[in-house]
Amino acid sequence: MTLLKRLIATLALLPALACANEGGFPLAHAPDRTKDVSALQNGAKLFVNYCLNCHAASSMRYNRLRDLGLSEDQIKNNLLFTGEKVGDLMKISMLPQDAKAWFGATPPDLSVIARAKASELGSGPDWIYTYLRSYYKDDSRPTGWNNMLFPNVGMPHVLWELQGTQVPKYSEEKDPHEEGKTIHKFEKFELVKAGKMSAIEYDNAVADLVGYLEWMAEPAQNTRKRLGVWVLLFLGVFLVLTWRLNASYWKNVK
Repeated sequence: MTLLKRLIATLALLPALACANEGGFPLAHAPDRTKDVSALQNGAKLFVNYCLNCHAASSMRYNRLRDLGLSEDQIKNNLLFTGEKVGDLMKISMLPQDAKAWFGATPPDLSVIARAKASELGSGPDWIYTYLRSYYKDDSRPTGWNNMLFPNVGMPHVLWELQGTQVPKYSEEKDPHEEGKTIHKFEKFELVKAGKMSAIEYDNAVADLVGYLEWMAEPAQNTRKRLGVWVLLFLGVFLVLTWRLNASYWKNVK
């Protein structure tokens, strides 16, 4: 009976947990770019130029980018800037203790970040896509930036030159739990200083970057999925043959 009571109690809490999740900042759906080679190449360029200064990808080698159609010369000329070799891992020279002193926390390794950020609220790519589009100017923060999805974030907005500067706009609503009190509800972001890209161009660039991060978490994922289809087809045919062989073997057995 104890196990049954625990199960009933857990099921009773599910509606409450669902309501609690509704209060969070909603995740936007990230476009799937994992099969678009051009988008992945652009995402790799953005990753090396804007992310790899502070965040390592220590499970990834530069030469794996050949899977995206890049030659060794293209990798050397466009993605290697500090004397690394094509076969090197994507590491950084910044020391963890320095990073913690500057940002308040050591920047995480991004090798599998697209999987690590998955939760009941959405996929990892959805989280990163929303995160990189939700920065806003906040002079009260040490970096001058804050994030609607990740409040009081220590990471500055590294893509601000591309996106520009935006600020949140709120509406006032009556607090349903306390009479006479109003609450501020987020409505939208307003661009106050344009960046190098338009809003659509920036969203596409972020989608390319997120697509690359998703691909980097498992570079062989597209091959795995293609092989998986053939394996399932083979097993289906093999199942039919086994079924008919079994029927033939036992047909004279009473």
